[in-house]
Amino acid sequence: MIGAMNTTLPKPFRRLAVIGAGAWGTALAITAGRSAQAEAVLLWAHEPEVVASINGQRANDLFLPRIQIPPLVRATNDLAEAASAAEALLIAVPAQYVRKVTTVLSRHLPAAAPVVICAKGIELETGNLMSEVLGEVCPQASLAVLSGPTFAAEVAAGKPTAVTLACADPKLGAVLVATLGAPTFRPYLSADVIGTEIGGAVKNVLAIACGIVEGRQLGDNARAALMTRGLREMMRFGAALGGQPETLMGLSGLGDLALTCNNAQSRNMSLGIELGKGKSLAEALAGKRAVVEGVASAAAVLKRARSLKVEMPIVAAVDGILHHGADISRTIAALLERPFKSEG
Repeated sequence: MIGAMNTTLPKPFRRLAVIGAGAWGTALAITAGRSAQAEAVLLWAHEPEVVASINGQRANDLFLPRIQIPPLVRATNDLAEAASAAEALLIAVPAQYVRKVTTVLSRHLPAAAPVVICAKGIELETGNLMSEVLGEVCPQASLAVLSGPTFAAEVAAGKPTAVTLACADPKLGAVLVATLGAPTFRPYLSADVIGTEIGGAVKNVLAIACGIVEGRQLGDNARAALMTRGLREMMRFGAALGGQPETLMGLSGLGDLALTCNNAQSRNMSLGIELGKGKSLAEALAGKRAVVEGVASAAAVLKRARSLKVEMPIVAAVDGILHHGADISRTIAALLERPFKSEG
């Protein structure tokens, strides 16, 4: 007699904390708060007015307007409360603030609580990936990374979305998928944490480049070429750090690149459009509450790439425009005058 197959499903986490109440963190909290399996979702916000608005009006109009927040989601500005009450934490603050915030969290983090990195970027000061930052700050925590093609407003509105959830521990990964997965929010499990992070960080820089192409009205051919050559840069960088090429051809690489480089809803692409039209970086950033991750990531990715002797000419061009006063027209001309070579 053939033994019965074990069909026991992983038991999901029921008490979650989302750290960071920008658009993306709020969207993740809303998604978790709609789950029939969740008991409580605590959303940490830096701004007291955001905490008051979420708890009082069930809205976060500062970062994610016109979206109703489920009753299960409660906001707080107390990091200790957020950490100590959760079975699992999702880190959704901007990448350059991850070290500062998680240093405080580490003092209150339950020993068994996994940390899911939802920030996309590389630390400017050190050149570290977010998993490397967490490994230093919270060495006791089990880590996972969630990344992919996601506009926060669409996730919050319940529109179909697929993401990569990367975790070295397949059992923990399965539990996190069971916790966060829903018919319209579909996590695909991967063991490649590094590759998943690389896609999320580099695509923001490439989106600024694509925005500049759009702002200069250089055409769809140019944007398609830039995306494709940018993907090659991303894959070289990922390979040097140990990421898998199939990861970068998946949701967290090519998928996120396609979304971010083709729609002005992307903060990074819209910034690039303004730069391409002639605005300075300060003018293009004026009045923006949300962080444009690609600005810091351009310098951070280039710094890490150079330490690995990986050539990334598009990333270098964006960094030159953003941080070193490079003229856009001359930068574009220099890219177009590079020697012809094989496509690989």
